[in-house]
Amino acid sequence: MITIALTKGRIEKDTVKILAEAGFDMGFMADKGRNLIFIDEAQDLRFLLVKALDVATYVEHGIADLGVVGSDVLYEHPGSYLEMLDLNIGLCKFSVASIPSYNPYDHKRKKIATKYPKIATDFFNSKDEDVEIVSIQGSVEIAPVIGLTDAIVDIVETGNTLVANGLVVFEDIVRVSSRLIANSASIKKNPEIMTLIDRLQAVVGNEEVAFNG
Repeated sequence: MITIALTKGRIEKDTVKILAEAGFDMGFMADKGRNLIFIDEAQDLRFLLVKALDVATYVEHGIADLGVVGSDVLYEHPGSYLEMLDLNIGLCKFSVASIPSYNPYDHKRKKIATKYPKIATDFFNSKDEDVEIVSIQGSVEIAPVIGLTDAIVDIVETGNTLVANGLVVFEDIVRVSSRLIANSASIKKNPEIMTLIDRLQAVVGNEEVAFNG
């Protein structure tokens, strides 16, 4: 049986659509209720609905053979797994944003608020900029408005929240999308996993690529 960990919410729903397009009967997940585990004996499939941060953990430890999670999680929390496909869903980006008077070319030491310290640090290090990262778990948008930091690094989808708080995007960092990841040992043990991946690849239309393998 192939076990797949899905990120609960919109990514889960979009992934189920892709699986259906790939020829899998996903009707058994139609009436979810509060269930977190779904099994279809006929198709030899089991699905786990978990939080995004836990998908990579389940795959890395072999509890799940495959997982679907946003690349933001993979960037921020690298681990031992294989990235197999970009599913081209859950599209957004990491950006640097601030109030209009912010000057990204000012070489003074900046304070940056973010929920993603690794991504923010790696980005500014790549530009040889010395920054102080301020870790915030709530709404980071208010940080530059109230003067806590100079700017923020955050995920931007529509940009509406930034506009509502008087912020503008100054720099884009990296595209974010949902990825199919795999446990390397599972792939070696069960050839049916690659068959499933090939069927998904035929739907999403991109090449397999190793990641953190």
